[in-house]
Amino acid sequence: MSIFNKLIVATIPAVPRPVVRYFASRYIAGDRLEDAVRVVKQLNAQKVLATVDVLGEDIYRSEEAAAARDNILELLNSISRERLDANISIKLTQLGLKLDKEFCLENVRAILRLAKVLSNFVRIDMEDSSCTDDTIWVYRQIRKEFSNSGIVLQAKLRRTEDDAISMMRDGMNGFRLCKGIYIEPERIAYTDHGQINQNFQRVLEVMFKQKAYVGIATHDDVLVDAACKLIDKYKLQKNEYEFQMLLGVRPELCTKLHRDGHRVRIYVPFGKHWYQYSIRRFKENPQIAGYVFKALFSRNQLN
Repeated sequence: MSIFNKLIVATIPAVPRPVVRYFASRYIAGDRLEDAVRVVKQLNAQKVLATVDVLGEDIYRSEEAAAARDNILELLNSISRERLDANISIKLTQLGLKLDKEFCLENVRAILRLAKVLSNFVRIDMEDSSCTDDTIWVYRQIRKEFSNSGIVLQAKLRRTEDDAISMMRDGMNGFRLCKGIYIEPERIAYTDHGQINQNFQRVLEVMFKQKAYVGIATHDDVLVDAACKLIDKYKLQKNEYEFQMLLGVRPELCTKLHRDGHRVRIYVPFGKHWYQYSIRRFKENPQIAGYVFKALFSRNQLN
């Protein structure tokens, strides 16, 4: 990231919210469940799958966790009612992980029970390294009862290959593999872009060797090309993996992958916590942050 881009990213929190919202609209479906349904229907019409996320994390009261759980249950019912080709992603800190692991586990169980009845699938997101052990613990408990669940692993973390091997040894084989967005200390994480990419490819091959179903979550051409070579190497069928991408990020790559016959799933976030999510995405993508910066000096940008 250039010094100029670092400066832009550092000043984003001072940008007026209406400006941030204008540019964030490419990343989020909107504030309401109805917005997410509309976007998923548009994706499904293009034969693209979706995973829907109710935005929010790091709650501090049990009442907030219960409300988040209920919102997710409402989302599952809506997906079924509207006959959407979509599953859901959940963040455990939104469901009380930092308050009480057992309390969080019960909230997740309630979500998985309904998802099972509705023949849907729940992906447990991975957050920063302070949550890794507890997130895997919750997933292990859930998998004892519900096969319609998966977890995210981050190629940035040095432990990820061992975690994947351990879980696959115990019969858990539904992963989303991503690079990871959280800033972590070098002792536990790769910080060099090349090292992260190498670990991504290494872990992906380990997963493919064990016949795991992997959501290959990347917008990086190098990793997409490497994944396609591994898919060919292991002679995987189109229903044995999928590519996953963020809403609004590199739609031309999504189109190409879909045109080439790959299953593609788009991550569709929505909810009232759009601002926090948007700031994080801007930090990941300084080019978009640059667009926001330029908007401050363009009188007609928002017209």
